[in-house]
Amino acid sequence: MFHNIPNKIFDRMESLQWLDAKGRADGTERFQRLRQIPPETGKFLAIMAAASPEGKMLEIGTSGGYSTLWLALACQAINRKITTFEISKEKIEIAKETFQAADVEDVIELIHGDARDHISNYTDIAFCFLDIEKELYQDCYDLIVPRMVSGGLLVCDNAISHKDVLQPFVDMAMKDERVDAVVVPIERGELVCWKV
Repeated sequence: MFHNIPNKIFDRMESLQWLDAKGRADGTERFQRLRQIPPETGKFLAIMAAASPEGKMLEIGTSGGYSTLWLALACQAINRKITTFEISKEKIEIAKETFQAADVEDVIELIHGDARDHISNYTDIAFCFLDIEKELYQDCYDLIVPRMVSGGLLVCDNAISHKDVLQPFVDMAMKDERVDAVVVPIERGELVCWKV
């Protein structure tokens, strides 16, 4: 996946990395920034997604589509599609530009709206990446976990960088007998839940 990233995908990744860094440096308000994952986290997600069992692949929190591009690489490798949800109209427009510029529209379904209003339409979830406002993690978790296939993976971003907010959520996942969970100390920290 990583040794032959198509130029269109690589170029769009670089462009989004630059925009994210610029927004962080110039003091752009938090909700307006792309707030995307670092490249190493993207690689981690792609490997996790490519190793997931048969079933639906979801992303909750598209932003400008950077993490979705990494997941699209996994989808191309295993011949699947991913459905990604974004609530911000402005970020939806950036994501549309991203997927068109990177020529990955064939493996991505982009849905404008609150994922919590749509998750009940999905069963057999094999992989889900969760990266939205941290106070919404529990709501999404409660909807996703019962709909996951055995061996399915739920990856939640910022488990270390937002530990002050997310620790109760992480503690809950660690005790949930429906999953085996671990915090992977890569970049900002990923809570990985494997459905029993």
